[in-house]
Amino acid sequence: MNSRSIDRRVFLKKAAGISAAAIGFPYLVSSSALGNAGSVAASNRIAMGFIGVGSHGTAMNLKTFLGQGDAQAVAVCDVDPNYVERARNLVNEKNGNKDCATYKDFREVLARSDIDAVMISTPDHWHVPMSLAALRAGKDVECEKPTLTVREGRILVETVERYGRVFQWSTEDRSVYEYHRMCELVRNGRIGKVHTIRVELPSGPGNPGHNKPMPVPKGFDYDMWLGPAPVVPYTGPDQLPYQWRWILDYSGGQLSDWGAHLLDGAQWGNNSEHTGPVEVEGKGVFCEGGLYNTAKEYHIEYKYADGVRLIVKSGNPSLRFDGSDGWIGDVGWRAPLEAEPKSILESKIGPEEIHLYTCAGGEQRNFLDCVKSRKACYFPPEIGQRCFTIAHIGNISMLLGRKLKWNPEREEFVNDDEANRMLSRSMRSPWHL
Repeated sequence: MNSRSIDRRVFLKKAAGISAAAIGFPYLVSSSALGNAGSVAASNRIAMGFIGVGSHGTAMNLKTFLGQGDAQAVAVCDVDPNYVERARNLVNEKNGNKDCATYKDFREVLARSDIDAVMISTPDHWHVPMSLAALRAGKDVECEKPTLTVREGRILVETVERYGRVFQWSTEDRSVYEYHRMCELVRNGRIGKVHTIRVELPSGPGNPGHNKPMPVPKGFDYDMWLGPAPVVPYTGPDQLPYQWRWILDYSGGQLSDWGAHLLDGAQWGNNSEHTGPVEVEGKGVFCEGGLYNTAKEYHIEYKYADGVRLIVKSGNPSLRFDGSDGWIGDVGWRAPLEAEPKSILESKIGPEEIHLYTCAGGEQRNFLDCVKSRKACYFPPEIGQRCFTIAHIGNISMLLGRKLKWNPEREEFVNDDEANRMLSRSMRSPWHL
């Protein structure tokens, strides 16, 4: 977490599959989450279940929580039995016992009254359905980003508010020095009035992906992995464990994956976390001739109501703010900051100036602290919703091939029924929101 030289594309590879549906449970707050569980104080133990324990779900999320003294892993869940076994062994080794429970169906995790919170590390199409079920079951939730659609993200925001739960979209950017420092300098006027924000994100896959059906591996519950997505044949390593990222049924490509990081930085520094652009026009080169169908190259321009331009294109992960009195940014993931004039980098933020909310320990540490305090996390549902929406409307503009007007207050396109129909997706029965 603290190494600035880390390669995010290796370290943050996403989890593979997971299990099933969005169902309702009575509202509850467990005594251990509030610090009233007898000998188990909130400062010592928050009982957690881990849903989705593939590569990222284990290497980043499970292992990080296992390193926190006030988190107690009690259950792991995945549709891949190999992942479940690996995760269970890690938990039991850490706890010094054989008590870690294992599940294929995430609803069984949520039905446990002794679990205070869950970490969801699944493909994108499962993020909101599982989170909604967890919230309704009275669990606090940390979930990998992003959403799959604009509409489901709004439902999530409303559900968190209705049930009074703690929710964290799981990204580390707000605890990364370079992005926190950059945005704090911009918010405090060190480059003057912002007029342009430039974001670069990685390109998509270099091959189209084969779509030849293959036998489903023994023990792997592919139907549960698909969940609310359309039924399609299993196609092996070009589909799983990570390549689902290039298929629109499960994700929005690099624009929504990497965009969930650097677009949040753009919103954070621009002080537009609770709103969004009013116009979008994008051109993309989409994968063709195989399994993949997300954009592999893209150039998208957004405009905010105050005239600020946001330019997003494929390239080297980068973030830069241009203002009336200078610029600041970096080229490369967590790269050293650059600015003009260079004196901007030496500027000190005074005690009476804006100090942006962060947590040096990262998103998992921030989540645990907020479970105990009941305060909002540093990347809460509303801010995530606004960030992910930028990616979603960019994809819609590219798919339709035209400029679109966007109303951020109503979260809909202006006088465009075709575009508005793309703000939500149908879900395969029996799954629902």
